[in-house]
Amino acid sequence: MRTAYLLVKDKQAAEEAVMDTFIQAYRRIDQLHDPDRLESWLLRITVNRCRMKIRTWSWSRILPLSQVEQMITEEEPGPEELLIDAWRNENLSEALLKLDYKYREALVLFYYNGLNVTEIAEQTGSNGNTVKARLARGRARLRQMLEKQGDEDEAGSRTRTH
Repeated sequence: MRTAYLLVKDKQAAEEAVMDTFIQAYRRIDQLHDPDRLESWLLRITVNRCRMKIRTWSWSRILPLSQVEQMITEEEPGPEELLIDAWRNENLSEALLKLDYKYREALVLFYYNGLNVTEIAEQTGSNGNTVKARLARGRARLRQMLEKQGDEDEAGSRTRTH
């Protein structure tokens, strides 16, 4: 669910992609020859379902990443944890969701799903060097957005204090 949300940026669309994933997996379970690869197989289906949704729909609702984490976790975190998470993730979440899909996809699979470059290349049907380039460019763009936002916040606080 987290991966789907981070890719499509819409809770309902993510839920639909996950449901479609399980329906497709159920119908084609006979194609899974190695049960040890179930997680990878499901992730690949999820990524493909999200790509299809991105191609056919325009998403305008964006939730901060901390809210997504709260919706997905089974245990309810305490108010202190929510406040700290929101404070830490707000800027990063906003910047991540502004990235182009190809960079967001690579970063989500790498950082949130713990896949390595080879696994991401396999999941996305890309070349390993392409994945490395997308990770590097995505990180650079995130850094630029966060630095720009930090400079704007600093300038705003100086204006308010004068």
